[in-house]
Amino acid sequence: MQRRRLLGLAAGLTSALALTGVSACGGSTAQSKDVTLHLVAADYGDAKTDNSSLVYWNGIVHDFEKLNPKIKVDVQVLSWTDVDDKVAAMVKAGNPPDIAQMGSYADYAAKGQLYSADQLFTVSEQADFISSLAQAGSVNRTQYGLPWASSSRMFFYNKDLFKHAGIYQAPKTWADLAADAKLLKEDGVQVPYGLPLGPEESQAESLMWMLGANGGITDSVGNYTFDSSENVDALKWVKTNLVDAKLVGPKDPATTNRQDVFDDFLAGKAGMINGHPTLLAQARAHGIDVGVTALPGKDGPDQDTLGVADWAMAFKKNGNLDADRAFLQYVYQTKNTVKFLDEYGLLPVTTTASEVMQGEKRDADLVQFLNLLPEAVFYPVDKTSWTTVDDRMKKVIGTAVHSDPKTVLSQLQNYAETQDGQGLTSEAQ
Repeated sequence: MQRRRLLGLAAGLTSALALTGVSACGGSTAQSKDVTLHLVAADYGDAKTDNSSLVYWNGIVHDFEKLNPKIKVDVQVLSWTDVDDKVAAMVKAGNPPDIAQMGSYADYAAKGQLYSADQLFTVSEQADFISSLAQAGSVNRTQYGLPWASSSRMFFYNKDLFKHAGIYQAPKTWADLAADAKLLKEDGVQVPYGLPLGPEESQAESLMWMLGANGGITDSVGNYTFDSSENVDALKWVKTNLVDAKLVGPKDPATTNRQDVFDDFLAGKAGMINGHPTLLAQARAHGIDVGVTALPGKDGPDQDTLGVADWAMAFKKNGNLDADRAFLQYVYQTKNTVKFLDEYGLLPVTTTASEVMQGEKRDADLVQFLNLLPEAVFYPVDKTSWTTVDDRMKKVIGTAVHSDPKTVLSQLQNYAETQDGQGLTSEAQ
């Protein structure tokens, strides 16, 4: 099955070493009246290590307000489980935030609710976004989604638990993974494989399994493909060989969130999980001897991986364009974006930030994640239906491991087609 990718993302990041980027300078139209902006942002932090994103944003706001005394910024940081739904509720109630940083933007852009990037940034500032990410942030060729951070996913395993169970190499296939999980269970590991199919990020975990069978959420032209035979086979395998075999720990995977399995991994209770760059830094901080490798696939190491980009956006409703512009130009200064990316182990979205980070030794761990991005498969964030489809997927995909995966995926396909209008145009296609 062919799938859409953000081709050229990693190439754009790597080539930054040979380019002269332009970082945001923070310039804007002078603010003539006092304004208070409402910022809603997702929390990337780990409560146990006290690095909530609120700490970052409070620091940014403190420095910004000293330079811009007529603009105040109220910060609201929400968990990834809640942020998209709560912003949607604010918008529906007619009280959207001025600026949001979360997972999706396209539905708001299609409804004309967002300022475009060229209203918020100068030409040179807008050009500093990695081109493929700027394209992914566009609806009808106009950019509304402002790339905030990017990452790719890899397979994590606890080397100490592996060694104690007599396992001396990382799994390359699903069969290897199941065999290793069985050995870990026999050795007393509480969570041989952490399977987070709860509502926080079940779309990510399930998509990684689909990719391992050469499936995916959409095809090369953007049509939803939830009920493809590849996807059905992937979830059937997970159900039979991991869930029914009781190799995923004592918790119900359908209600287990990503943070739950991350916590288990950081506590040394989980042997294997899929993870992102932030987790690598957290695992080392917790003293875990962590191994990182390509995702195991059905027949060998997966040639694809999941790539994720998070987004910032500015809503028009309150009419605070000048203040929005001033704040976002300040936030996107390279020193400020690099500080955030370093804190959470994420990949850059601008040319200048990538240039800085590639030259710093402390970011060497990120290179292996960066190298996977050319073949990474991203969520179809440019589809206006994706916000609602993503929400439905998060809530129902986990039920596939307790029922018939084909039925669950067929129902999800029907829902996605209805939201997307595919069902009305399939004959013409």
